[in-house]
Amino acid sequence: MIRTASGQLYTGISVNPERRLRQHKGELKGGAKALRGKGPLTLVFQHTYVDRASASKAEYQLKQLSKAAKEQLISEQSWKTST
Repeated sequence: MIRTASGQLYTGISVNPERRLRQHKGELKGGAKALRGKGPLTLVFQHTYVDRASASKAEYQLKQLSKAAKEQLISEQSWKTST
């Protein structure tokens, strides 16, 4: 998930999240139109899946969550990576 300057969360999948973030930021060609002009952008959540099908299912499920639930996931991941 990527956080925009206004606090909105964008959810997508990629085999290379760092490259995809650079695309969204406009550093490389190919970013999503939905994120143009919404920077600065920050990668706030990522999870690895075994295949694209699993990642797509998880992406759909994430998009169904409320913003509060997404923020909870981000906060839990931050806690896990900081300890």
